[in-house]
Amino acid sequence: MQVSVAFGKAFLYIKVNGDVYSFLQMQIMVLLCMSNISRRNMLKFSSLLAISAFVEAKPTKVLANATETNAISPDQALRRLIEGNARYTTGQLTHPRQTNERISEIAKGQKPFAVILGCSDSRVAPEILFDEGLGDLFVVRVAGNIATSDVIGSIEFAVAEFGSPLIMVLGHERCGAVKATVEALEKNINVPGYVGTIARAIAPLVETAKNLPGDLVDNTVIANANNSARRLQQSLVLSKAVKAGKVKIVPAYYDLDTGAVKLV
Repeated sequence: MQVSVAFGKAFLYIKVNGDVYSFLQMQIMVLLCMSNISRRNMLKFSSLLAISAFVEAKPTKVLANATETNAISPDQALRRLIEGNARYTTGQLTHPRQTNERISEIAKGQKPFAVILGCSDSRVAPEILFDEGLGDLFVVRVAGNIATSDVIGSIEFAVAEFGSPLIMVLGHERCGAVKATVEALEKNINVPGYVGTIARAIAPLVETAKNLPGDLVDNTVIANANNSARRLQQSLVLSKAVKAGKVKIVPAYYDLDTGAVKLV
Protein backbone atom coordinates (compact mmCIF):
# COMPACT_ATOMS: atom_id res chain seq x y z
CA MET A 1 0.00 0.00 0.00
CA GLN A 2 1.33 3.45 -0.95
CA VAL A 3 0.25 6.34 1.27
CA SER A 4 1.19 10.02 0.91
CA VAL A 5 -0.09 13.23 2.48
CA ALA A 6 -0.77 16.66 0.95
CA PHE A 7 -1.84 19.92 2.56
CA GLY A 8 -4.28 22.51 1.26
CA LYS A 9 -4.84 25.88 2.90
CA ALA A 10 -6.77 24.31 5.74
CA PHE A 11 -7.19 20.65 4.86
CA LEU A 12 -5.19 17.44 5.05
CA TYR A 13 -5.33 14.97 2.17
CA ILE A 14 -4.30 11.32 2.25
CA LYS A 15 -3.48 9.44 -0.95
CA VAL A 16 -3.89 5.65 -0.74
CA ASN A 17 -2.90 3.56 -3.78
CA GLY A 18 -3.66 6.45 -6.12
CA ASP A 19 -7.00 7.46 -4.56
CA VAL A 20 -7.22 10.75 -2.66
CA TYR A 21 -9.28 11.14 0.53
CA SER A 22 -9.77 13.97 2.96
CA PHE A 23 -8.79 13.32 6.56
CA LEU A 24 -12.50 13.30 7.50
CA GLN A 25 -13.23 10.65 4.89
CA MET A 26 -10.38 8.48 6.17
CA GLN A 27 -11.69 8.75 9.74
CA ILE A 28 -15.14 7.69 8.64
CA MET A 29 -13.86 4.72 6.64
CA VAL A 30 -11.81 3.54 9.61
CA LEU A 31 -14.93 3.68 11.78
CA LEU A 32 -16.85 1.71 9.19
CA CYS A 33 -14.19 -0.98 9.09
CA MET A 34 -13.77 -1.27 12.85
CA SER A 35 -17.38 -1.07 14.02
CA ASN A 36 -20.50 -3.21 13.71
CA ILE A 37 -22.94 -0.53 12.57
CA SER A 38 -26.62 -0.68 11.80
CA ARG A 39 -28.18 0.18 8.44
CA ARG A 40 -29.44 3.42 10.00
CA ASN A 41 -25.93 4.40 11.12
CA MET A 42 -24.59 3.42 7.72
CA LEU A 43 -26.89 6.03 6.17
CA LYS A 44 -25.58 8.61 8.64
CA PHE A 45 -22.01 7.82 7.71
CA SER A 46 -22.87 8.01 4.01
CA SER A 47 -24.25 11.49 4.57
CA LEU A 48 -21.05 12.50 6.30
CA LEU A 49 -19.04 11.20 3.36
CA ALA A 50 -21.10 13.32 0.98
CA ILE A 51 -20.58 16.40 3.17
CA SER A 52 -16.82 15.82 3.37
CA ALA A 53 -16.64 15.43 -0.42
CA PHE A 54 -18.38 18.82 -0.76
CA VAL A 55 -15.98 20.42 1.72
CA GLU A 56 -13.01 18.89 -0.08
CA ALA A 57 -13.92 20.67 -3.30
CA LYS A 58 -12.92 24.03 -1.80
CA PRO A 59 -9.25 23.27 -1.13
CA THR A 60 -9.02 21.68 -4.60
CA LYS A 61 -9.89 25.11 -5.96
CA VAL A 62 -7.24 26.63 -3.72
CA LEU A 63 -4.63 24.24 -5.13
CA ALA A 64 -5.67 25.07 -8.69
CA ASN A 65 -5.24 28.78 -8.01
CA ALA A 66 -2.25 28.51 -5.70
CA THR A 67 0.22 30.22 -8.01
CA GLU A 68 -1.90 33.38 -7.93
CA THR A 69 -0.02 34.16 -4.70
CA ASN A 70 3.22 34.32 -6.69
CA ALA A 71 3.20 36.80 -9.56
CA ILE A 72 6.25 35.32 -11.31
CA SER A 73 5.72 32.72 -14.09
CA PRO A 74 7.58 29.38 -14.31
CA ASP A 75 9.77 30.63 -17.17
CA GLN A 76 10.53 33.87 -15.36
CA ALA A 77 11.47 31.93 -12.25
CA LEU A 78 13.83 29.73 -14.25
CA ARG A 79 15.39 32.77 -15.90
CA ARG A 80 15.93 34.34 -12.49
CA LEU A 81 17.79 31.26 -11.27
CA ILE A 82 19.95 31.14 -14.40
CA GLU A 83 20.83 34.83 -14.08
CA GLY A 84 21.68 34.39 -10.41
CA ASN A 85 23.96 31.47 -11.19
CA ALA A 86 25.67 33.55 -13.87
CA ARG A 87 26.46 36.20 -11.25
CA TYR A 88 27.82 33.44 -8.99
CA THR A 89 30.15 31.97 -11.61
CA THR A 90 31.48 35.38 -12.70
CA GLY A 91 32.13 36.69 -9.21
CA GLN A 92 29.41 39.36 -9.39
CA LEU A 93 27.35 38.25 -6.40
CA THR A 94 24.85 40.78 -5.08
CA HIS A 95 23.82 38.89 -1.89
CA PRO A 96 20.24 40.19 -2.16
CA ARG A 97 17.60 40.25 0.55
CA GLN A 98 19.85 39.35 3.47
CA THR A 99 19.32 42.43 5.65
CA ASN A 100 17.66 42.88 9.03
CA GLU A 101 14.75 44.49 7.20
CA ARG A 102 14.34 41.34 5.12
CA ILE A 103 14.31 39.21 8.26
CA SER A 104 11.43 41.29 9.63
CA GLU A 105 9.61 41.23 6.29
CA ILE A 106 9.57 37.45 5.83
CA ALA A 107 8.75 36.82 9.48
CA LYS A 108 5.21 37.74 8.45
CA GLY A 109 5.09 35.25 5.57
CA GLN A 110 6.97 33.81 2.63
CA LYS A 111 6.51 33.53 -1.13
CA PRO A 112 9.46 31.48 -2.44
CA PHE A 113 9.53 31.73 -6.22
CA ALA A 114 11.25 28.36 -6.71
CA VAL A 115 11.55 24.99 -5.03
CA ILE A 116 14.95 23.30 -5.16
CA LEU A 117 15.28 19.57 -4.55
CA GLY A 118 19.02 19.25 -4.04
CA CYS A 119 21.67 17.05 -2.51
CA SER A 120 22.81 17.52 1.09
CA ASP A 121 26.39 18.02 -0.12
CA SER A 122 27.91 21.02 1.71
CA ARG A 123 29.36 22.35 -1.55
CA VAL A 124 25.96 22.76 -3.20
CA ALA A 125 24.06 25.48 -1.33
CA PRO A 126 21.20 26.75 -3.55
CA GLU A 127 20.81 30.21 -1.97
CA ILE A 128 24.49 30.89 -2.63
CA LEU A 129 24.98 29.39 -6.09
CA PHE A 130 21.83 31.11 -7.36
CA ASP A 131 22.65 34.37 -5.55
CA GLU A 132 19.29 34.57 -3.81
CA GLY A 133 18.22 35.76 -0.37
CA LEU A 134 16.06 34.86 2.58
CA GLY A 135 12.58 33.67 1.63
CA ASP A 136 13.39 33.34 -2.09
CA LEU A 137 13.84 29.58 -2.33
CA PHE A 138 12.03 26.64 -0.74
CA VAL A 139 14.88 24.16 -0.41
CA VAL A 140 14.53 20.42 0.19
CA ARG A 141 17.88 18.66 0.56
CA VAL A 142 18.59 14.95 0.89
CA ALA A 143 21.65 12.88 -0.04
CA GLY A 144 21.38 11.98 -3.71
CA ASN A 145 18.43 14.38 -4.26
CA ILE A 146 16.05 11.42 -4.39
CA ALA A 147 12.29 11.99 -4.48
CA THR A 148 11.01 9.99 -1.51
CA SER A 149 7.43 10.28 -0.22
CA ASP A 150 8.49 12.78 2.46
CA VAL A 151 10.34 14.87 -0.11
CA ILE A 152 7.42 14.86 -2.55
CA GLY A 153 5.06 15.85 0.26
CA SER A 154 7.30 18.77 1.21
CA ILE A 155 7.32 19.99 -2.38
CA GLU A 156 3.56 19.55 -2.71
CA PHE A 157 3.21 21.72 0.37
CA ALA A 158 5.33 24.50 -1.16
CA VAL A 159 3.31 24.54 -4.37
CA ALA A 160 -0.06 24.36 -2.62
CA GLU A 161 0.72 26.82 0.17
CA PHE A 162 3.01 29.38 -1.48
CA GLY A 163 2.28 29.00 -5.19
CA SER A 164 5.93 28.41 -6.08
CA PRO A 165 5.89 28.16 -9.90
CA LEU A 166 9.21 26.36 -10.46
CA ILE A 167 10.63 23.10 -9.15
CA MET A 168 14.27 22.31 -9.95
CA VAL A 169 15.84 18.93 -9.19
CA LEU A 170 19.53 19.73 -8.79
CA GLY A 171 22.04 16.91 -9.09
CA HIS A 172 25.75 17.65 -8.96
CA GLU A 173 29.11 16.49 -10.22
CA ARG A 174 30.85 13.69 -8.29
CA CYS A 175 27.85 13.12 -6.00
CA GLY A 176 28.96 11.02 -3.02
CA ALA A 177 25.66 9.14 -2.73
CA VAL A 178 25.78 8.17 -6.39
CA LYS A 179 29.46 7.23 -6.20
CA ALA A 180 28.83 5.01 -3.16
CA THR A 181 25.99 3.27 -4.99
CA VAL A 182 28.10 2.66 -8.09
CA GLU A 183 30.95 1.22 -6.01
CA ALA A 184 28.58 -1.02 -4.02
CA LEU A 185 27.13 -2.45 -7.23
CA GLU A 186 30.56 -2.97 -8.76
CA LYS A 187 31.77 -4.82 -5.65
CA ASN A 188 28.44 -6.59 -5.15
CA ILE A 189 28.10 -5.44 -1.54
CA ASN A 190 25.20 -4.07 0.47
CA VAL A 191 25.31 -0.50 1.75
CA PRO A 192 24.71 -0.69 5.53
CA GLY A 193 22.26 1.27 7.67
CA TYR A 194 19.69 3.72 6.41
CA VAL A 195 22.16 4.85 3.77
CA GLY A 196 21.17 1.64 2.04
CA THR A 197 17.70 3.06 1.35
CA ILE A 198 19.30 5.88 -0.61
CA ALA A 199 21.55 3.46 -2.51
CA ARG A 200 18.59 1.25 -3.40
CA ALA A 201 16.74 4.26 -4.81
CA ILE A 202 19.72 5.21 -6.98
CA ALA A 203 20.76 1.68 -8.07
CA PRO A 204 18.30 1.34 -11.00
CA LEU A 205 19.66 4.56 -12.48
CA VAL A 206 23.19 3.13 -12.44
CA GLU A 207 21.96 0.33 -14.69
CA THR A 208 20.39 2.92 -17.01
CA ALA A 209 23.61 4.93 -17.19
CA LYS A 210 25.85 1.93 -17.91
CA ASN A 211 24.89 2.01 -21.58
CA LEU A 212 25.87 5.66 -22.00
CA PRO A 213 29.30 6.95 -23.06
CA GLY A 214 31.34 8.94 -20.53
CA ASP A 215 31.74 8.84 -16.78
CA LEU A 216 29.38 6.39 -15.07
CA VAL A 217 28.96 8.45 -11.89
CA ASP A 218 28.13 11.68 -13.70
CA ASN A 219 25.82 9.90 -16.14
CA THR A 220 24.01 8.37 -13.16
CA VAL A 221 23.75 11.79 -11.50
CA ILE A 222 21.97 13.11 -14.60
CA ALA A 223 19.75 10.02 -14.89
CA ASN A 224 18.90 10.31 -11.19
CA ALA A 225 17.93 13.99 -11.49
CA ASN A 226 15.66 13.16 -14.41
CA ASN A 227 14.14 10.25 -12.51
CA SER A 228 13.37 12.43 -9.49
CA ALA A 229 11.76 14.98 -11.82
CA ARG A 230 9.59 12.22 -13.32
CA ARG A 231 8.53 11.06 -9.85
CA LEU A 232 7.46 14.59 -9.00
CA GLN A 233 5.45 14.72 -12.23
CA GLN A 234 3.49 11.69 -10.98
CA SER A 235 2.28 13.54 -7.88
CA LEU A 236 -1.45 14.28 -8.03
CA VAL A 237 -0.99 17.80 -6.65
CA LEU A 238 2.00 18.69 -8.83
CA SER A 239 0.77 17.11 -12.06
CA LYS A 240 -2.42 19.19 -11.92
CA ALA A 241 -0.40 22.38 -11.48
CA VAL A 242 1.93 21.38 -14.34
CA LYS A 243 -0.96 20.60 -16.70
CA ALA A 244 -2.50 23.98 -15.84
CA GLY A 245 0.76 25.70 -16.81
CA LYS A 246 1.21 27.03 -13.30
CA VAL A 247 4.30 24.98 -12.42
CA LYS A 248 7.34 23.74 -14.31
CA ILE A 249 9.60 20.89 -13.15
CA VAL A 250 13.15 20.83 -14.50
CA PRO A 251 16.16 18.56 -13.81
CA ALA A 252 19.56 20.27 -13.62
CA TYR A 253 23.25 19.55 -12.99
CA TYR A 254 25.74 21.54 -10.91
CA ASP A 255 29.40 21.52 -11.95
CA LEU A 256 31.58 21.52 -8.84
CA ASP A 257 34.61 22.76 -10.78
CA THR A 258 33.01 25.79 -12.42
CA GLY A 259 29.98 26.49 -10.23
CA ALA A 260 27.75 26.48 -13.31
CA VAL A 261 24.25 24.98 -13.39
CA LYS A 262 22.90 23.50 -16.62
CA LEU A 263 19.55 21.96 -17.44
CA VAL A 264 19.63 18.26 -18.25
